[in-house]
Amino acid sequence: MIHVTRLNDRKIVVNAELIKLIESTPDTLITLVNGENFMVRETVDEIVCRATEYARQIRGFKLV
Repeated sequence: MIHVTRLNDRKIVVNAELIKLIESTPDTLITLVNGENFMVRETVDEIVCRATEYARQIRGFKLV
């Protein structure tokens, strides 16, 4: 799970394993595998870093 901030400053937690894609539109749009969307304040790079760190913690995932 990763913490993100909606455009109205409301904090939410997203299951990083359900992220299908992340777009910069110019705000950041997270789309989940079920089609649900979230506009957030964090950049695409910040979300990718958080999701990668989450994967490392959960699965011992390593980037080469």
